[in-house]
Amino acid sequence: MGEATVRGFDEAETREYLVSLLRRRSRQALKRAIWCLEQGDYDGASFNAEQSVQLYLKSVILEFADMPARGHEIRKLLGYVGSLLSIEGEVSEFIGSNRLKFLALEDAYYNARYLPKEYDRESAKELIRFAKEVISFVETKRRSAGKKS
Repeated sequence: MGEATVRGFDEAETREYLVSLLRRRSRQALKRAIWCLEQGDYDGASFNAEQSVQLYLKSVILEFADMPARGHEIRKLLGYVGSLLSIEGEVSEFIGSNRLKFLALEDAYYNARYLPKEYDRESAKELIRFAKEVISFVETKRRSAGKKS
């Protein structure tokens, strides 16, 4: 991992802790997305939907690659997961068949924070639904690869 251990854990325990931390943050971001949607904060819902996927993918990368992932682009992170789990073809097909949804989810990272784009209820709702779909897709593949947490 190349980093100091955390809280006195050895390297394997540190990695397991960090994977668990990223997964928890992913779940929390998804809960925040749903809460924001219910409160009428559609920009916040959209941003948090993207964050939930990004954090989940980074947790899988850390779990299988033993090193943290860098970058924010969901499709690149998912492609890396595909190579780690030896499912490049399935991932490529999943990305290809959902290209516009991936673009919208990736755009939410920047648009909801930095650009004058405002999300409406339906857009935010769709981004949350798609975030759940991406996480479910990867979770199924991750479990098939023999790693459970």
